[in-house]
Amino acid sequence: MILMLCGTSDARELALHLSRQGLPVQASVVTPSAAERLEAAGISARTGRLDMQAMISLLQEGGYRAVVDGSHPFALEAHANAIGAAAALGLPYFRYERQSLIYDSHPRLILADSYEAAARRAKELKGPVMLTTGGKTLEIFAEALLGDPDIRLTVRLLPCVENMEKCLALGIEQRNIIALQGPFSREMNEALYRQYDTKVMITKESGAEGSVDEKLQAALDMGLYVIMIVRPGMSFGDDGTVFDSFDELTAAVQAALRNSR
Repeated sequence: MILMLCGTSDARELALHLSRQGLPVQASVVTPSAAERLEAAGISARTGRLDMQAMISLLQEGGYRAVVDGSHPFALEAHANAIGAAAALGLPYFRYERQSLIYDSHPRLILADSYEAAARRAKELKGPVMLTTGGKTLEIFAEALLGDPDIRLTVRLLPCVENMEKCLALGIEQRNIIALQGPFSREMNEALYRQYDTKVMITKESGAEGSVDEKLQAALDMGLYVIMIVRPGMSFGDDGTVFDSFDELTAAVQAALRNSR
């Protein structure tokens, strides 16, 4: 059995691809809705975050033979836990990550190497800011931007109880919360930018299969500033390889399983 961390839409497609090649896959996801989508497609899924010790216990008890890490490029803690758990048990570890896009230079596209740097740039630019980086690092932006009379912070995030409670605890007013599940079309992005009179949009680089393209291009075409947090510069995998091809990763997993018999 292979344990696969699924944190993106294309990671879920990879889980299906592995299963179609005859590889037994158990997916690990954070939310019940993600688990439901996988199970509807025939992939067994467990729900909830795992620290390293919990992952080691799960791998031991389930008799897993490999770990495939398809979590989000920014989920550094999940990556570290998966790498550490696999290493502790001597299991092969494989990292899948969608290809990074190459963005042309644009006078209103600002690249930031951290959430903190993105918050600082937004504070300098002023005006209505739409934050689309999720709830996990919300406090960084709330601390930097809330209370500035020249900034209106609107947050767009998943409509889960945890996010709503966090927004209210940080002092983000309900009128400035957009609780919706994507992906969003270009037209939807444009409508939201207009509705909230957005001048600055903050996003994360997620890659070719994510919705960042529509979000980013619509914003730039409308004359918004876009602050994009670039991916952490890290390598994963037993040999430092990050796979961006379903077929290549599948072949590597199959070879590792054959060699471990």
